[in-house]
Amino acid sequence: MPARPATTAPAGVRPTPAPGGAALPRTDLLLLAVSIAGISLSAPLISATAAPALAIAFWRNLMSVGVLGPYALLRHRAELRGIGRRALVLAAAAGLLLALHFALWMPSLRMTSVASSTALVTTTPLWAILMMRLAGTRPPRAVWLGVCVAFAGVLVLTGVDLTLSPRALLGDALALAAGAAAAGYMLLGAEVRRTVSTTAYTLVCYTTTAVALLGVCLAAGTPLAGWPAGVWWQIALLMVAAQLLGHSLSNRVVRTLGPSITSTAILLETPGAALIAAVWLGQWPPAAAYPAVGLILVGLVLVARGGRGRP
Repeated sequence: MPARPATTAPAGVRPTPAPGGAALPRTDLLLLAVSIAGISLSAPLISATAAPALAIAFWRNLMSVGVLGPYALLRHRAELRGIGRRALVLAAAAGLLLALHFALWMPSLRMTSVASSTALVTTTPLWAILMMRLAGTRPPRAVWLGVCVAFAGVLVLTGVDLTLSPRALLGDALALAAGAAAAGYMLLGAEVRRTVSTTAYTLVCYTTTAVALLGVCLAAGTPLAGWPAGVWWQIALLMVAAQLLGHSLSNRVVRTLGPSITSTAILLETPGAALIAAVWLGQWPPAAAYPAVGLILVGLVLVARGGRGRP
């Protein structure tokens, strides 16, 4: 799964909930549905694109910078000039972690099933909980219960893939590591956004990601061009669906729907991506994988519900 920009509200700023007892805004629910659809398309589209995974990751981020850059420079030029050194370093570090996330996750989609890779990379909240615990934060017991349930699903899923091939197991390991890298990216992003707008932060972060991935591609000898026009259209569609629609709309609605509803809904990416991969690519995971994916989703829902109302 593509990694997402941090959706945690800045410290001291609470998401605007729906009025007590009032129905949730229909427009925002519709936008959230579009966001989930865009994100769900990401993994199958990457798997189907006939270009190196690292090259896809590089062009996706560079295209995002190309779309976001003119707006950011026009509307946030003064803020970009005045970003403090600490915030700039943290934003760049987040970009490096995002590059690591892409460099690990996107190749995993070529090594294991879309369903397995997507389920394992969405363990990002679990890694974030563990990192916050190391930093001294004590999550509620319900959160720890969710972590245990989800990791039980991880063990079952990796056991299933081990019976298929060592290559599938390596793909699982890459997806898990990608989820951990995304957790570090999200936590750093939340810290930067205490003082920096999302637009300014995203421009610095994505620019760093694109530069880092370019360096990796050049060092690895990964070709960056020479594909049919259809491949370029697929990469552009990936950028629009996963980045502009998927991530941007989830950031748009999190302030009204709240992080709990938004983060829990994003878990629908796993069954959504698996369904698209099955219908479009004919990629049906083994029957034994379904209970494992179900355990991971249940665990993540418990984490989201247990952490409701906490930063």
